[in-house]
Amino acid sequence: MKRFLWLVLLLPMFTIAQDSIRVDMSNPHAAVYTHLYFLQSESYEPKKAAKTILGLSEEKAIKKAIKIKQVLDGKGLYVDMNKIPTNPNFKDTVGYSSYFKYVLFPQRMPEIYVEKVGDKWYYSTETVTKIDSLYKEVFPWYIQKLQDLIPASGRKKVFGLELWQFVGLLLLVVFGYLIFLIVKRIAFFILRRIQHQITKNTNLEVNKVLKKLAHPISLLVSVAFADKIFPSLQFGINVNTWVFLILNIAETVFWIYVFLKLVQVVMRIYAEFTERTHGRLDDQLVPILHSFFTGLVIVIGLFKLLTLFGVNTTTLLAGATIGGLAFALASQDTVKNLIGTIMIFLDKPFHIEDWIEAGEVVGTVEKVGFRSTQVRAADTSVYQIPNSKLSELVINNKGLRLFRRYNTNLGLRYDTPPELIEAFVKGLREIIIAHPETRSDSYNVEFTGFGDSALLIMVNVYFKSLAWGIEQSSKHRLHMAIVKLAKELGVDFAFPSTTVTIEQFPEKKGLDLKYDISKERTDAVITKILNDFNNENLKDKE
Repeated sequence: MKRFLWLVLLLPMFTIAQDSIRVDMSNPHAAVYTHLYFLQSESYEPKKAAKTILGLSEEKAIKKAIKIKQVLDGKGLYVDMNKIPTNPNFKDTVGYSSYFKYVLFPQRMPEIYVEKVGDKWYYSTETVTKIDSLYKEVFPWYIQKLQDLIPASGRKKVFGLELWQFVGLLLLVVFGYLIFLIVKRIAFFILRRIQHQITKNTNLEVNKVLKKLAHPISLLVSVAFADKIFPSLQFGINVNTWVFLILNIAETVFWIYVFLKLVQVVMRIYAEFTERTHGRLDDQLVPILHSFFTGLVIVIGLFKLLTLFGVNTTTLLAGATIGGLAFALASQDTVKNLIGTIMIFLDKPFHIEDWIEAGEVVGTVEKVGFRSTQVRAADTSVYQIPNSKLSELVINNKGLRLFRRYNTNLGLRYDTPPELIEAFVKGLREIIIAHPETRSDSYNVEFTGFGDSALLIMVNVYFKSLAWGIEQSSKHRLHMAIVKLAKELGVDFAFPSTTVTIEQFPEKKGLDLKYDISKERTDAVITKILNDFNNENLKDKE
């Protein structure tokens, strides 16, 4: 009898002890574990699970607790208890303020979280308030109606699943495929309309890319349909976890593909815009921007994929930032070159195909990359100049000249008569005016001085074309016309020499050079040379 009395007295104490051990809400880990543990089939005690809901009657709290678990299971959100903190004073530091709360799935389900009230942890007021709407999103009302229509035969289990679940899965695949076909046709139609609107400004490459976008867009809609309907099939948490992981991976991959194609379209349109501009440096910016935006899309897509596998992107970003800082310190030259590249594109000291002089380097700019600029010299060799150094050099951009100036001195013999000097200068002026590649309104041909061995005739002209090759061809025609003029006039070019003149010598006559200085002859020679020069220009044009 005494043993029975002791058992009656101690039984409530054992019950309270067991309840205190199992129902624990002293920290986030304990609260979530209490909620999920008492809703498992082998330990199903919803009243204990409902204790994690604060401020409601027991009946309403039970319904809320069950819906929270159903929403998590329906979306395939498996709670990893090892990641939940056991610190009773855990603070969420994400955001502008920090307070006692823990979000189970910050990315996929931020509305469900626990918070500290007093000394215990409960599901938050926001979670309790929004759980009904979340439940309706995961399990729409029409799904519940359809399930009520399922006959008893449909509830039979095969391989651990009910028959109606197999039928529902088959219908999901069929409707998903039909939606894919319909959306694909609609997307083709819309993209074709966009294509017709911009066909005047784009080429066939842009049109092909636009058409390729219809396929991933239709797949995205099909994936969204499956993501919406699949929870209603009420598969287990393990199946849902894998299915939603696959769906989310597929959705992320499709979005990456769509954005990569959009980058391709935008860069193609921008490339056509730059082709219509005068400068060529923005043409070089196209591949750089294309690589940058492509890399940005891929990096963001990879971070999204990592979050699907449970990787903490905040920690990863912090590690990448610290690692990037260390890498930057270890590779200061690369960072300086990148900054130099940015400064070159902002200042635009030259354009592609400009002839520049930068320090000891003289040549044509062929390419501006992330790290260096490629300059091809006149001998076809290639200079790779780091952009950090190039941005600090004094650059003489010959490509920005309005005209190409050509200045030279022609030396005539000292015994050339003044009349022939005047005729020669007059003929040079007429040739420059008749030359199709020289500016006829800006030139100088003058007798400027006396050299050591010659009378100096300055020739200063400006060629219209900025291309180096055309300039050399223009010089050739000008030089040939000058040589022919000198030959016809009988004018000799001087060169360093020594002439000994013996004015009186027995039975010898003095040196007397003969020049024909008649005006009629010199005018005739100039007219003849100009006619020949003009005829040669006409032949070149033909």
